[in-house]
Parts: sequence; structure tokens; C-alpha cells
Amino acid sequence: MTDAVKSALTPHLGSFCVALAACLVLLFSPVAALADDAFNPWELEWVDPWSPGGEATVSEAPTSLSTVPTLGDAGFWPLLRAMSMYEQIQEWGGWKVIPAGERIEPGDRDDRVQLVRERLVATGDLAISGGDPALYDEPVQQGMRRFQTRHGLQPDAIIGPRTLQALNVPVAERIKQLAINLKRLNELSETLGRRYVFVNIAGQEVEAVADGQVELRRRVIVGKEDRQTPEYTSAVTTIALNPYWHVPRSIADKDLIPKARANPAYLERMGIRVYRGGREVSVRSVNWSRVRSGEVFLRQDPSPRNSLGTVKIHFNNPHAVYLHDTPSKSLFSRSARAYSSGCVRVQDVHDLTEWLLRETDGWDRARIDATVASGDRIDVALAQSVPIYLLYLTAWVDEHGVVNFRDDIYDLDARVRTSSLTQ
Repeated sequence: MTDAVKSALTPHLGSFCVALAACLVLLFSPVAALADDAFNPWELEWVDPWSPGGEATVSEAPTSLSTVPTLGDAGFWPLLRAMSMYEQIQEWGGWKVIPAGERIEPGDRDDRVQLVRERLVATGDLAISGGDPALYDEPVQQGMRRFQTRHGLQPDAIIGPRTLQALNVPVAERIKQLAINLKRLNELSETLGRRYVFVNIAGQEVEAVADGQVELRRRVIVGKEDRQTPEYTSAVTTIALNPYWHVPRSIADKDLIPKARANPAYLERMGIRVYRGGREVSVRSVNWSRVRSGEVFLRQDPSPRNSLGTVKIHFNNPHAVYLHDTPSKSLFSRSARAYSSGCVRVQDVHDLTEWLLRETDGWDRARIDATVASGDRIDVALAQSVPIYLLYLTAWVDEHGVVNFRDDIYDLDARVRTSSLTQ
């Protein structure tokens, strides 16, 4: 077992478990069966061939095919195994840096394509193939789409700045990234529950899990870098249909009051009411240029313009964060989805609402849809609360053995590396 694997496990597992982990990695890793001079990443069991039809846009990319949950043993052990494999790739020399230059598009000829081929082969995204080494041909394009998909990039086979940056992350950095995420998974050692919701903040997806199987997976929009979605563990207790939006003070101060200063009619147009001293006042009666923080309270009425959309999923937390719908649904088609002020916007939120209310009598999908259509505001208490875990994972392995990486959008991985150096 390497030092990186030990550092991920030793503080949290007993010596017996550490030894067992080492044995499992050696026993089940296909790398152990390969001679050093016979390396072919395409033969590794953890790499799945990329389908020739895999030209989906991000909006069409699968988010619900895998039934294996990310959390728990089902996610931990494959990630440990992947880390061992990346360490083996490092021993074999890793991969070379691909120089910057003009973006490479399908069909282009570029001397750097040979390095792209070698890079994709190194991690099993491309089978070793012949052909013109400088031609960006169809097999290399398919390998690139696969690489882009598992790195959360637009799978368009265009090698632009973001794709080039991901290709050039050194294998040593990927190993550190895997170790950090192993540590995060291992620290979540509590019993997850028979039914639970998991929000991967960095991965920008939500899973609904029952009896060890993912029953629903959807994209989410998370907080911007300066308004981060927090890591937190709680339980969903209530769902509001056609909710009011009680505007947090921070959003009022940073966003809405400046807009009201420029044009008070904006608040009226958006159905936002103004309260001062517990009483509603006219938007135009307020001197917006002199309003102090906390002097007024803003609330948006239920409507198609409401920032929470038609559903708010509540769980107790000190951050005033919740899951909700959104009128800005086009953002779900983007590969990077950190646009919110900290709350989590859920794609197809009515599907998650139905799943959460499955064990609450009288609340089937038909009633949910009818209530939303009516415009009536109602709070529905769950018959039994459902645990929810908001966790920041920048690396994980899906049920097909594909290693996924995401950008460290909040620099939390970087902070872990820095703190480990100072300890």
C-alpha cells in the first residue's frame, strides 16, 4: 500500500482495516495481473469502452443510469482501487504535457494530436490505435468525448482551454485529488439511512437513494464561488409547494436593493413585497438610496417568476440553504453549474418531490401536479424525515468503474493540501 493510500485511511480505520484494504487492492486490481512491460490501459477492468454513439450534449448526458450510490462502501472501495491504479500509471511514467495553441477541432491536423492520443491511452479513454498520428480522427474524437464527459466538460470533442487544462493535470495531482476524496467519504462514517438524499456540490448532481440503490439522479445548480453551498448533514422535513421566497438579507443587500435603487418598478414587476417594522409598505414609499442593511424585509409572492419556482425542499440548517425549483431551467444544460447564491436548484424537481413524499399518505404525483397548477401555497410535512447529505466530492467512481473528476470550484481540495503540509 502506498503512502497516499495510507494517509487516506490510517487516521480513520484500524490497522486491521488498513491491512485489509491493501489486500483487497492487490487481490482485485487488474493491474496486479499485468507485467510492467505489457501495459495496456484499455484492458483495465475499470475502463469501459466509450460507445460510438456517445455524442450527447450535456443536457442529454445520462444522469440516472447508475444505480450504485456514491456514498458508503459502494463508493469508497472503487475509489480506493482507482487511486491504486493511478499510482500504477504514475510508476509507468504518467503522461506528457500537451502544449498550448489554437483549439483542435474534429478533422484537424495538428502535431499535438499525437500527444493527445498518448494522453487518452494513458487513462484508458482511447484504445491503442494506428492511423495518421497528427490527424484528429473519429476514434480520437470518441476518446476525447469520453474524457470530457467524465471530467464534467462539454462532450463536443473540441480541445479548447478547459479541456486542455484538464488533460494537463499531472497524474500526481490526480492521485492527491483521489486521496482527498477518499478521506471525505471515509469521514462520513455514520449510518446513511434506508432512504436518503445526497447532493454532490462539486459534482453538481443529486441522488435519491433507497435500500442501497439510486432511484433518481438529477443535475443541480450550486452556489457561486463567492456564495458557496455549504457542506452539511440534516434531514428533509417539509416541502413547500408554490412557496413564498423570503429574501435573505445578504441577497437583499447585494442584489435586490441595488436594483431597487436603479428602478423601484423592478420589485413590483417581480412580485416582491416590502415590509418595514413588520408591516407592508409601498415599494415607492421607500427611499432606496438611504436604506440600511436589515431595515426592510423582502418577500416574493408565488408566481412563475418566483426565484424558488414551484417547490422548496426544507431541511434544518444554520445557513438558510434549501433545495428548490427555478424558473431559469436553461442553466441545467451547462457543463459548469455554479450560479446560485448558495441554495441548490434541482432539475426536474417534481420528480424529487414525488420521491420524497412517496411514504406520505395522500401525496402522489397527481396531487402534487394539481396543487402546483392551482397556484395555492401549501406546506407538506413528510410522514418521516429523510436524511440529506451535502458533500463536496471532486472525484468518484461510477458503477461502470469510470473515474470521474470535477474542478475544485471552491478551492477546498487546495485547502486540504495546504493544511496537510503545515501539520
